[in-house]
Amino acid sequence: MAENTLRLTMAQALVRYLAAQFVEINGKTERLCAGGFGIFGHGNVTCLGEALFNHREDLPLWRGQNEQSMAMAAVGFAKQQLRQRFMFATTSAGPGTTNMLTSAGIAHTNRLPLLMLSGDTFVTRLPDPVLQQVEHPSNPSLSVNDAFKSVTRYWDRITHPAQLLSSLPAAIATLVDPADCGPVFLGLPQDVQGWAFDYPAVFFEPGTHYLRRQAADARELQTAVERLKSAERPLVIAGGGVQYSLATTELREFISRHQIPVVETIAGRANLIYSDDLNCGPIGVTGSNSANNLAKEADVLLAIGTRLQDFTTGSWTAFAEDAQIISLNVGRHDAGKHRSLPVVGDAKLTIPSLSDALGSFSAPSSWVAKAASERAAWDNYLTENTSTKGTDGSNRPMSYAQVIGAINEVCADEDRVVAAAGGLPAEVTANWRTKSVGSVDVEFGFSCMGYEIAGGWGARLGHQEDHPDGDTIVFVGDGSYMLMNSDIYSSVLTGTKMIIVVCDNGGFAVINKLQNNSGNESFNNLIADCKLAVEPFAVDFETHARAMGANAETVQSIDELKEAFGRAKQSDRTYVISLKVDAFEGWTQEGHTWWEVGTPEVSNSERVRKAHVDWEAGRSAQRKGV
Repeated sequence: MAENTLRLTMAQALVRYLAAQFVEINGKTERLCAGGFGIFGHGNVTCLGEALFNHREDLPLWRGQNEQSMAMAAVGFAKQQLRQRFMFATTSAGPGTTNMLTSAGIAHTNRLPLLMLSGDTFVTRLPDPVLQQVEHPSNPSLSVNDAFKSVTRYWDRITHPAQLLSSLPAAIATLVDPADCGPVFLGLPQDVQGWAFDYPAVFFEPGTHYLRRQAADARELQTAVERLKSAERPLVIAGGGVQYSLATTELREFISRHQIPVVETIAGRANLIYSDDLNCGPIGVTGSNSANNLAKEADVLLAIGTRLQDFTTGSWTAFAEDAQIISLNVGRHDAGKHRSLPVVGDAKLTIPSLSDALGSFSAPSSWVAKAASERAAWDNYLTENTSTKGTDGSNRPMSYAQVIGAINEVCADEDRVVAAAGGLPAEVTANWRTKSVGSVDVEFGFSCMGYEIAGGWGARLGHQEDHPDGDTIVFVGDGSYMLMNSDIYSSVLTGTKMIIVVCDNGGFAVINKLQNNSGNESFNNLIADCKLAVEPFAVDFETHARAMGANAETVQSIDELKEAFGRAKQSDRTYVISLKVDAFEGWTQEGHTWWEVGTPEVSNSERVRKAHVDWEAGRSAQRKGV
């Protein structure tokens, strides 16, 4: 071995390099990779497992219960850490690897860092075909790992130990880049993991990363200023990129200085607190009347840090056809959507520049007054919508909105909310009154069932570091709970407490609602409408959660829910509260834009035909062209 080299196996070198990467956050240097989640099998236990054991203090390894959920936990951690740090997930091979495809989809859609390290077939092919190998006679180099190419930002298969010298820096660059951030997949052939190589010692010297900030092009910035100055009804759409740029203060100062109303996307929830005067609510399909009414009238829309997905734009019906869009985004792809004027740059750096160039410009007082009126009307609606009493004083059916309103009332400012998929993301987005910046994680980019508890576990690992007195509150429906719940056990084992509120409405109620709204009969969504051999019955979620070591109880009313939440706050471990909500009544009725879904043009059902005609009528407001 040469004097300035280290002879290491490929797996040892990979882990050693990861442990040597740091990030500077608020003047403090921390390890860039906070550790990982792992399930061992023959494809990763002997070599990668050996390397991870020797670095278990630098890179803590948490054992998951399911490969999909542990990678989701890594996604939840990255989101809570505002993409400044990441975690890895390691699997064996075959089905263990393919289980992570869904998690990669979440990370890719939401532009979040996730490092996946999976075993692969032998480069030598001497023992082929091996256990769990999917053979392709016409392409022997193809394995299930290739499936990740469509849901990763960087993909590589390490076929020789020396390859790490170029592959690892490229992978890390992807994980920390504001514009290209996303999941990284490294396939690790089982033989190559154990092969040794003389690595240059300099390769393992500590490296410190930081959030790169790109200034906007002067011409793009000037054009944006001119367009904003001409606006009579300007509106800011604040997306999740505002938080990832750490630009929430700059956003608040910008709208205050220029008196421009602001609305939030689903990913951008908690950019502002609810009481901010110019915060006019969430926009889009699951938004608010206040935001959508303003969006429909706005003549200039400044979209900051948003990819303008269909739930934000109402499938591009939420804005006037002639409205001008300015997209400030660090990603070129997102900045140029739908005839937007692109301003490619970092939000924290660019918002102040934009503000200074606008000078004394303020939105017309009449527009600000309209925004205030819309905001007040929506606030009144939320009060009614989350109440257990109807306007006539009668008791209303138990609803998601009531549950959300009750928890919102009694939770602490520093608590953080997690939700994903089904009806709860829409109801949380619409009804939650944000108490602190960055306190809401509604995963609705990939809209992934099962993320709730797994993502909550990962989020809690990061949240308890920054907010030891705050709790992570998970809202989950019975459908998502049944799909993936094993990280209740993980959270108890690891002392990572969550408060989980299970809303049982007897199946996939929100899809049943969509089914009915499109003229179809209820079928295969609610348990009662499925093909069954027995009478439908409810799951005992309380007993199930207790079996995994959590504290748990079942409540029958909103008042009981509030009391149970107090006990959950005092609990020393994960606490599950289960209650039933109505599958048909109590849905938030206001605040919706049109949303494009495919409906049958031809059907034997008159209801389906009529629903198709009604649905298609909404298309008249759809902006055309990209």
